[in-house]
Amino acid sequence: MTSKPAALILMSVAALAGGGAGAVVATTRDAGGGTATATVTTPAASSGTAVPAASTTDSTTLTAGDIYKNTSPGVVDLKIDASAEGSGFVVDEKGDVVTNAHVVDGAKKIKVTFADGTIGSGRVVGTDKATDIAVVRVTGISATKLHPLTFGDSGDVTIGDGVLAIGSPFGLSETLTTGIVSALDRTITSPSGATIGGAIQTDTSINPGNSGGPLIDADGEVVGVNAQIESDSGGNDGVGFAIPADTVRTVATALIAGEAVAHPRLGVRIEDGTRGGVKLAAVTAGGAAAAAGLKAGDTITTIDGTTVGDADTLASLIASHQPGDRLRVTYRRGAGASATVTATLGTAKS
Repeated sequence: MTSKPAALILMSVAALAGGGAGAVVATTRDAGGGTATATVTTPAASSGTAVPAASTTDSTTLTAGDIYKNTSPGVVDLKIDASAEGSGFVVDEKGDVVTNAHVVDGAKKIKVTFADGTIGSGRVVGTDKATDIAVVRVTGISATKLHPLTFGDSGDVTIGDGVLAIGSPFGLSETLTTGIVSALDRTITSPSGATIGGAIQTDTSINPGNSGGPLIDADGEVVGVNAQIESDSGGNDGVGFAIPADTVRTVATALIAGEAVAHPRLGVRIEDGTRGGVKLAAVTAGGAAAAAGLKAGDTITTIDGTTVGDADTLASLIASHQPGDRLRVTYRRGAGASATVTATLGTAKS
């Protein structure tokens, strides 16, 4: 019996006609209870930089409830044109909020609601559809209402780490759910069709409306942005994905500065269904692969010593680098022996 593939679902939610979040009927359960504790670093106050990096302060033992108390004031509910809803979080004292690009796609009016009920207006500062990240700037509120969250280092995340999500599942704003990191370095596809590498897989309950909200570690720092679930039912089946904080921080900083986000490009098209490597169906003229001497029909087997067994692995490896990085690419041509060349990644603008 062949099982039906699970659907990959973006985690924003359309409001029901005639009532928005108030018309949503959902069954909820306590996801933050229990007595487990974690060693938590309380984030230092924002220094005023556009996107604060991880801070170093004294550690104390806090419960999930303590982490929620410290971080929820920085998490917001986003209602888009009164027809869709998602989540976001404040990253600086100028009122910049990070969310998913698919949450605010085509937005004309954005209502931003804070944990204490304060409401402001938002405008899109910039979006990067390739990584599904956007920045919204909030206006019409007092600066005292802004509580920037701090990014942690997603490269330090390990499988089994405890994590928390705060967002608006089914329109239920400021909802806390807890779980663990289930896997690392997953590859997901953005709504624009681009590959996002290094995604964090979690069993933390994520549902429609959680899109754009933070995935928070036991130090109270943001290690990812909740974006998608894989589900047969359309609801949470315990397989959620967050875009890693290191990617989010880089993209958000560029968007806030008004810069285009540059993505690395090898300049190849992959032949479907290849084994023992990734066979190139085409090589872009003038691209990084062509400049290195690669040709259509070649099969890439490793990059910088890492085995490339499928297209997702190749895409993830490329996505983890920056334009201008030099990669050692090992390949086979026909029945010949393996050869290695150096390719300097080009730039693809979002």
